[in-house]
Amino acid sequence: MFRQRQVWLAAVLSFFAIAPAAAQLNPSRTITIVVPIAAGGGVDAIGRLVAEKLQERLKQSVVVENRTGAGGTVGTDSVAKATPDGHTLLLMESSSAISKWLNKDVPFDVTKDFAPIAQVGTSPLMMFGHPSVEAGDAKGVIALAKKSPLQIAIPGVGTPHHLANLMFNAAAKVDITSVPYRGTGPGLADLLAGRVPLMWATPVALIPHVQAGKAKALAVASLKRAALLPQAATIAESALPGFKVEIWFGVSAPAKTPPAVVAQLAKELEAIMAMPDVHERMRKFGFDHAYAGSDAFRKLIADDHARYGEAIRAAGIAPK
Repeated sequence: MFRQRQVWLAAVLSFFAIAPAAAQLNPSRTITIVVPIAAGGGVDAIGRLVAEKLQERLKQSVVVENRTGAGGTVGTDSVAKATPDGHTLLLMESSSAISKWLNKDVPFDVTKDFAPIAQVGTSPLMMFGHPSVEAGDAKGVIALAKKSPLQIAIPGVGTPHHLANLMFNAAAKVDITSVPYRGTGPGLADLLAGRVPLMWATPVALIPHVQAGKAKALAVASLKRAALLPQAATIAESALPGFKVEIWFGVSAPAKTPPAVVAQLAKELEAIMAMPDVHERMRKFGFDHAYAGSDAFRKLIADDHARYGEAIRAAGIAPK
């Protein structure tokens, strides 16, 4: 009997000796945060801020790699196919939830191929107008649109700005024509020159022109007013209750990344997003800090993917 107990105890100890430890980040390895757009913009700035703070807290190397191409698809897909160990991460932004509905060759499924870690920020999307536009808020714009045709500048087809206009039209029962430009700059030039009366944009690009009286801040598409331009009412409060379109940012890993690693990174990001200096730096970039954990971020991705898809189909836009 004693001999049997010895054998059993040896077997148990042997099992625990060879059982793998709980999955965790390897401090000797570099963590790469893939930013799927070019360096130099606001999204890239957020990626570098997150990398800087993660490196300080984890005491290991964290770098940013800009992998561009196909409107962000190349970089995003590279993370979907990366080894799921937490050492390759994606700075995911809201256009990832739109890609599939516009491009039939998108190789990833945003709702299945990633392990969302945390949302870290948002950027309010706003409607701006030329000073000659006889409206002061979304309600006024709707009234104008019902009287005569209107056009609005957007920085490309399939952007959140484009989706905002499709959803605004549907909710308000108007038909404001989206005029796509190659980025914000060309559209802004035409707005300031009066060649296009309206524009969807983030506030940081328009603040100097609003302050100079060369543009009007008309409406905010998120549920709360923009801190940088608080005089502009939300679309929800002035005209269309519940209306919400927002640009968001978060960190995701490849699907099948161990839950313990996801939880570790989420905890670190929660601490980072509580830092006052992070709040201030994000505000200067034109973004709001907005931490949400893994489950909430996963739900945000799925919900936006579904409702943007519905808006695109309702507009008769087919993937190309």
